[in-house]
Amino acid sequence: MATVETPNGQTDGADKQKQRIGDTLIAHGLITPDQLEVALHEKKRSNKMLGDVLAELGFISEDTLTAVLAERAGAETFDPRTALIDPEVVSIVPKEVAIEHHLLPLSMTDGTFTVAMADPYDIVALDLLRRYIPRNTRVVPQVCSSADLVEAIDRSYGYEMSIDGILREIDTGEIDVSSLSMDAGYTHPVVRLVDALLLDAIKLGASDIHFEPEEHYLRLRYRIDGVMTQIRTFHQDHWPFLSQRLKIMSDINIADKLNPQDGRFAFHIGGHEIDFRVSTWPVVDGENIVLRVLDKSRALLSLEDLGFNERNLDLLNRLLQRPEGIVIVTGPTGSGKSTTIYAILSHISTIERNIMTLEDPVEYDVPLIRQAQIREGTGVSFEAGERALLRQDPDIWFIGEIRDVSTARMALRAATTGHQVYTTLHANDSLGAIPRLIDLGLKPELMAGNIIAIQAQRLMRKLCTKCKKDRPASASECQILGVDPESPPPIWEPVGCSECRETGYKGRTAVVEILPVDEEIDELIATQSTRAKLKAGAEKKGFVPMIDDGIEKVLAGLASFEDLRRVVDLTARL
Repeated sequence: MATVETPNGQTDGADKQKQRIGDTLIAHGLITPDQLEVALHEKKRSNKMLGDVLAELGFISEDTLTAVLAERAGAETFDPRTALIDPEVVSIVPKEVAIEHHLLPLSMTDGTFTVAMADPYDIVALDLLRRYIPRNTRVVPQVCSSADLVEAIDRSYGYEMSIDGILREIDTGEIDVSSLSMDAGYTHPVVRLVDALLLDAIKLGASDIHFEPEEHYLRLRYRIDGVMTQIRTFHQDHWPFLSQRLKIMSDINIADKLNPQDGRFAFHIGGHEIDFRVSTWPVVDGENIVLRVLDKSRALLSLEDLGFNERNLDLLNRLLQRPEGIVIVTGPTGSGKSTTIYAILSHISTIERNIMTLEDPVEYDVPLIRQAQIREGTGVSFEAGERALLRQDPDIWFIGEIRDVSTARMALRAATTGHQVYTTLHANDSLGAIPRLIDLGLKPELMAGNIIAIQAQRLMRKLCTKCKKDRPASASECQILGVDPESPPPIWEPVGCSECRETGYKGRTAVVEILPVDEEIDELIATQSTRAKLKAGAEKKGFVPMIDDGIEKVLAGLASFEDLRRVVDLTARL
């Protein structure tokens, strides 16, 4: 049976709560007792909800009423102007039920059914939802004003919402591009098409959305679990109004098609916010537009969730005990460096520590951490930010990326003045970070003694647990895996099923190596020793290369051998 999460977790007493809403409004000074009496008298005649009567009489605004109801219910408010509504979930509940009971289904994920309601205490409506959703589903109401809810119900049930259906509508009608303002409503098919594409990408777990114009068509690709996947193609005629809508949403100059531009916008889906970071790039056949999808609800993960094994967790926890110095996370774009840093900062964040950041851009808001967005060319540059941050009494710094000699020196100065510093760097592996820093202009003798650890990582796709199958490892695979070919272990392969969209993979896990920097490694850095000497010195202390961490995950059945080959260089083992 479905679980209905009524306000503040209560499942009864809704009528008493309703009666007290008027008292709450009086206590907040929003209405007077005589206004409540008038409204109660009018409610008996109209049989409307008390809140609606108060709003109709002009005693209180609908926005204020919604805020009060949400606060009393311990629920979030729902704003249809900044939300993506899943049409598949809407179709679960008949339109006449939605209209009669003033509710609108929003999303259903991970056993939670989110619904917008004018009255979150309407137990009859909440109980009715049990007929349409699976047993043991948790129902979470969000509060919406009656007027906004009526409009949202009308547009959600009254217009074509599927991608193919909207495209047919566009192909058979005239599109007025001049009406594509930011306020363009759901009557405009292009607005619905863009929203449908964004929702589709979110549901598939895409991290990036690529709109790629060719000579005669537009290609749409998503990056899912780190791999580019072609989703569909559109006729080239569709691209001008799609690109214009995306640029309007991102607050980008729609007239400039010759220069790269950046923007961003946000939507709510279910109970969480999704940020879209938008980048345009002029190419031969038009403007290429890429959207980075930043789902805040899935970003702040623990180190265990990222795939760190017990060995690396213990090592990292020991290294983080050092009160000052630099921790560097390296890897190519898309290897999860920022996610790892955020996980570390969340892990060490306490009320006794002042953690401050300089980021370009700030991707996710982290509780209790003071984050600053760098804007080069203004007073909030990296250089100006460093000087200002020293006056903010920080204990720990996060410098988004070491990208040049200025940011490299900034990180080093912060470490030498007694701070713990976290940052990222583009390098192939942990050992490769040292010559990279020297190339950026840091002196080896100053680096020595100020680096706590260097971590390198990649992201491998996890095999779908529902459909993966095993087979014996081949002789060449045994050689790379470092096992006896006379007794080959089972390794697992992707198959594909409905659970993983027929790909055989679902989710990703980090493949990690951590290089602790102690006095002996410091000496090797200061004397600019060769990579071979650095590696030998590290392995003598128990350094485990990234390839071995990946092999452990392959032998454990978490990942496939082919995906390990995709993300880690195996040639040294051949």
